[in-house]
Amino acid sequence: MKKLIPLFFLGAFCACTPQQQESESAENLTYPTTAKVDTVDTYFGTEVPDPYRWLEDDMSEETAGWVESQNDVTFAYLKDIPFRGKLKERLEKLYDYARVSAPTRHGEWEYFYKNDGLQNQSVLYRRKDSDSEPEVFLDPNKFTEDGTISLASTSFTDDGKLFGYLISIGGSDWRKALVMDTETLELVGDTLHNIKFSGMSWKGNEGFYYSSYDQPKDGSELSAKTQYHKLYYHQLGTDQSEDQLIFGGEAQPYRYIFGGVSEDDRYLTIGAASSTSGNVLFIKDLSDPSSKIISVDENMDTEESLLTTDGNRLILQTNTDAPNNRIVTTTIDNPNTSTWVDLIPETENVLSANTGGGYIFASYLEDAKTVIKQYDMEGELVRNVELPDIGSAYGFGGKMDEPELYYTFTSFTYPSTIFKYDISSGKSELYEQPDIDFNPEDYVTEQIFYKSKDGTEVPMFIVHKKGLEKTGKNPTYLYAYGGFNVSLRPTFSTSRILWLENGGIYAQPNIRGGGEYGEEWHKAGTKMQKQNVFDDFIAAGEYLIDQGYTSSDFLAIAGGSNGGLLVGATMTQRPDLARVAFPAVGVMDMLRYHKFTAGAGWASDYGTSEESEEMFQYLLNYSPVHNLDAANYPATMVTTADHDDRVVPAHSFKFAAGLQEAHTGDTPVLIRIETDAGHGAGTPISKSIEQEADKYAFAWYNMGVIPDLAKKDM
Repeated sequence: MKKLIPLFFLGAFCACTPQQQESESAENLTYPTTAKVDTVDTYFGTEVPDPYRWLEDDMSEETAGWVESQNDVTFAYLKDIPFRGKLKERLEKLYDYARVSAPTRHGEWEYFYKNDGLQNQSVLYRRKDSDSEPEVFLDPNKFTEDGTISLASTSFTDDGKLFGYLISIGGSDWRKALVMDTETLELVGDTLHNIKFSGMSWKGNEGFYYSSYDQPKDGSELSAKTQYHKLYYHQLGTDQSEDQLIFGGEAQPYRYIFGGVSEDDRYLTIGAASSTSGNVLFIKDLSDPSSKIISVDENMDTEESLLTTDGNRLILQTNTDAPNNRIVTTTIDNPNTSTWVDLIPETENVLSANTGGGYIFASYLEDAKTVIKQYDMEGELVRNVELPDIGSAYGFGGKMDEPELYYTFTSFTYPSTIFKYDISSGKSELYEQPDIDFNPEDYVTEQIFYKSKDGTEVPMFIVHKKGLEKTGKNPTYLYAYGGFNVSLRPTFSTSRILWLENGGIYAQPNIRGGGEYGEEWHKAGTKMQKQNVFDDFIAAGEYLIDQGYTSSDFLAIAGGSNGGLLVGATMTQRPDLARVAFPAVGVMDMLRYHKFTAGAGWASDYGTSEESEEMFQYLLNYSPVHNLDAANYPATMVTTADHDDRVVPAHSFKFAAGLQEAHTGDTPVLIRIETDAGHGAGTPISKSIEQEADKYAFAWYNMGVIPDLAKKDM
């Protein structure tokens, strides 16, 4: 199925308590002066000052100067952490192992990605078969010397003769599209520009569908609001200006539109949405030139997607009348909801499905752990797929005529490993296992359930070395997300090894707002219920403290994007909870988030300051930027990037400026701004290593902890 970042001598450091260290390490910090302006917005009669509004202009010389000054302070501080270099060296060693993807066959060639270890971007290889010597097909590391131009997505024609790919510059969500002849390795046609939130879906070998917005006419393309998505068809050999508008624009005003061609090349499906939750689904029969785009379901409050087709038969995944999802069938003759028939009914566990080899592979979440069931096309259970361990499995997708497929299995202490699955027998065979300087047997993963403020039971994974003693002094890294129906599963992180092997604890709660228990769990953390998310996270920290795993002096809280909002809100509501905070690329100004790029699409989770006085007051009460009162905040390193055009860096800029003004303690409150990087995708390995080393160095240093690898040199 086609799918769509010298204070004192080391001797002095060794004798410091956390409290002694904070005054010695931060007392000489001088933060850049951040100018204030008199901007005031009025919401339902309430005046709200916005003194740092000028930092929203990411193209101004004043903002650029502020960024440079903040980075000067931050990197000077980080440079003086005695063991920072050791951490980077260890991370470089940990990352220096070969990473290979599962192969996919296109025409006569089998393609796969490989990273030798420290390459900034993975290289796309190909070979005739598994016994042949692979050759380099496309090396993104040659796009630019520093690895800041990345390969964003790829798409082959059915016969494998043409290869389309999207590239991202500096981590931006804006893409360029190129097409290559897989035989001659020469580019075909011109480069397409201004593509965003899109893939490439081929219609035969003639052309492909893609989506984009109009290029912003005024201001920065990295922050200007993107409104109406448009689905285009590009005919090879023609100029982009001639591309046919298929769907969207002002006539069909949706914020997100995705188009995909079915595996049999017969159907074009169009998913359209105005927010990150819910969509409407349309379909067009490409075999009939006179056919029109018809509606499958126009209820924006539910979500549907086409799994596969069989002639006139359509197989869909939907949460209509099924918050945990179900699989239904219908036909192209009359595909609306009244004709839907259950193929795989809803269960108590959240379902997501894929197809391959003529079967449906249903992936269920049982308390955030993966269970796979194989069904035939009539909805009969063939078998429960035996997985290597308790953890997360991804993949189980392929063409309908393939006898085998591949999946990746991982958990917190199980490095991502690829297995080949024989579809007829149900047997799994090890295909590729990474060779990492890490012994899983030295660690243990627990899953516990704790009570949130309102009594709700919330699951949490806790990972640490075997034999750990609950002294209340174990450095603990608490990470969560809590939004947009995103499920945090047990997955392996190379950088996390550094934290764990030096005695750290990693804790990951599955808080409300996520999708671990279906749409009801998600909705319980949205709009007027958003405080549940913060309460769940705070309760997780309190559990770890109450149970003796750690204490406030040794707790770090972290999250990115919506998780950055989570950390920002937790800091303002409970500044005493943790010693260290890492709000990354966070949504921090809840009154204005919807005015930038695609931010308006998040309204289904957040609501907006303009929709009602009640919603405005609710947002104002937790918006991190607006709740920075005088307090002793945790040692904080805000992180963002200058090319983040999803959660624009102005959020982090304004939060950091306000934090530096409001902070009454002696701990450092810094902002680390990465250059030539975006929201995270495509970040070069070299930058990732530097960011992780800085983060762990900052955490241990401000906890007054010397990691084991640094003690060896004392």
